[in-house]
Amino acid sequence: MEKFTLEILFHIIGIGSASGLIYKENSLFIIGDNSGFLYEYAIPSQTLQLHKIIENASENIIKSEKPDFEAITHFGDKLYVFGSGSTQKRNKMIQINTQEKEISTNDLTDLYSVMQSFGEIKPEDFNIEGAIYTGEEWYLFNRGNGESAKNVMFTIQGKNLINEFNILSNSYKLPKIKGVRSSFTDAVAIDDKIYFLATAEDTKSTYHDGKILGSFIGCIDTKTMKIAFTKKISDSQKFEGITIYKNTNDTIEFLLCEDNDTEVLETTIYKLTISK
Repeated sequence: MEKFTLEILFHIIGIGSASGLIYKENSLFIIGDNSGFLYEYAIPSQTLQLHKIIENASENIIKSEKPDFEAITHFGDKLYVFGSGSTQKRNKMIQINTQEKEISTNDLTDLYSVMQSFGEIKPEDFNIEGAIYTGEEWYLFNRGNGESAKNVMFTIQGKNLINEFNILSNSYKLPKIKGVRSSFTDAVAIDDKIYFLATAEDTKSTYHDGKILGSFIGCIDTKTMKIAFTKKISDSQKFEGITIYKNTNDTIEFLLCEDNDTEVLETTIYKLTISK
């Protein structure tokens, strides 16, 4: 990949600290890391709906109490929203049927514990920020913004994520900006490739925020599990969500969201176009 364009597509009032998004049938489904809602934004009509996905949902949950929903993926009519696992209160996975809006909750404490052991990640360095579901395999991405800087992609197979699963893991060294290692913030699959976002944030904590130094787009070939390329796309933004918008013979268009780490209920959606 050599060329890319990054442009603002639109603003959405009513969503703050967007951490993940899914484009589906002319709508965006968006999560925020300090919110208890799933946001559904209809692009043609520019209307926003809020769906409660936890009890006593609010839009600016205090940091110590928030479920920290950092990853969202989908398969068919179902959305899957993952807590980061960075504290005991952040171990939930929410499953939402986009047609009936039926919601179920799963506790991933056991899965996350096995992932930490298998990936040799300390609990304080564990921070799931990206998820992909292919219908057969799950890919979960640990953001290496803790002290040990462990950027790990987990491949999970099995009947479910509760008590019948097998785990594989691959660790990656991502590019640095000003001496700070970048770390996974989201990912999406297209055919046999995984396109990921990574941000360099000057912090050694999965809990506390730091100065943003820039973001990358990158690609992993699932046949070899090696990184095919990385490309810096911003010097100052913390892109936390990526979804496929359009896929043609020559280019791929993604939609991105950024986490502004504030309580302001406004988010910007960007379009990133890359050449194949």
